[in-house]
Amino acid sequence: MHGTLESALRVEWRPFPELAAWVAQWRELAGRAVEPNIFYEPAFALAAAPVFGHDVGAGLVWSRGASPSLLGFFPARVERRRYGIALPILVGWTHPYAPLGAPLVEPEMRAAVIEAWLDFIARDAELPKLILLPYLPEGLLADTIDTVLSRRGGSSASFARHARALLSPLNMRAGYLERSIHSKKRKELRRQRKRLADGGSVTSMEASAPLAVAHALEDFFALEMRGWKGRAGTAARCHDEIRRFMESAVSGLAAEGKARILRLCVDARAVAAIVMLRSRATAWCWKIAYDERRARFSPGVQLILDVTERLLGDPCIERVDSCATPDHPMIDHVWRERLMLADHLICPSSAASLPFGMPCTLEGMRRSVIGLTKGGRDLLRRRDARR
Repeated sequence: MHGTLESALRVEWRPFPELAAWVAQWRELAGRAVEPNIFYEPAFALAAAPVFGHDVGAGLVWSRGASPSLLGFFPARVERRRYGIALPILVGWTHPYAPLGAPLVEPEMRAAVIEAWLDFIARDAELPKLILLPYLPEGLLADTIDTVLSRRGGSSASFARHARALLSPLNMRAGYLERSIHSKKRKELRRQRKRLADGGSVTSMEASAPLAVAHALEDFFALEMRGWKGRAGTAARCHDEIRRFMESAVSGLAAEGKARILRLCVDARAVAAIVMLRSRATAWCWKIAYDERRARFSPGVQLILDVTERLLGDPCIERVDSCATPDHPMIDHVWRERLMLADHLICPSSAASLPFGMPCTLEGMRRSVIGLTKGGRDLLRRRDARR
């Protein structure tokens, strides 16, 4: 544990394995944080840590007093040579199964909590003086970070700003799908559903009790394994540690009423499955798989339509994050709202040892190289597919 600041708040850095000691306080903070983030809740994060968090720690911001409350949770890892040189950076914890990097912050003290965390980084000799917060959503939390940085003379720059599909109908729930999907497309989807029903009775099923969720998750694994992810070797069943992590995370969240699995079935046989996670009034369409042998009937889209109707009928759900890539060819045409995100590079203090423009340039160059490499790889794959 690093030292603490003598102020109204106490800040410390803890390795991830030690965090299980404060699960109760951690869960309480997640239940009231400015920006809900299911991927930073204990049931999910502790399950993911053995696979994706070997070198991850967390900055904890506490109130002082006889019974301190956890007011801030900032998980991150130190990347020592992100740019190929000895310029360490503290990177907020995200991974392929957690596409959201909003730290958990007490809403009534958000500015003070962020200030204390930045002070701690600026003064602690063992932590880098640069921070990268990936997948930070636009909104109150990001605005507060910018305000605090401006007040203290820090700096920030954003990279990879993008939008992904979001269901956030507000008071426009009635007739949402009719407005979202063109009548010609709705007619085609109805025709496909009738064709799907030629193989048996088509029903939507929802599992929310822990045992039912565990059973439904096996259907998800089986569908994913039979699809392109199975052929590519990236399905959960291809990797025991990934499968165990998903089982642990989903079962842990289901026990708290925060996970459910919805399936589209033909004669009780799953042809599509969606794993939904929830924290307060926000839900996440975390993972989806479908039977590619029935792709001409669009089982994945059919299930999305059924799920959307259920979500629209639940007044306790205010928004649903698709967790999809930008410009997703399917969900973007069903859910019309957008969640704006960006990666934020931050220098917490004006007393930096080097001009902020240098890490900004290096970060931009790094992303350009990765983009060119990925583009070249995709081009080769497309060329090989045509042969």
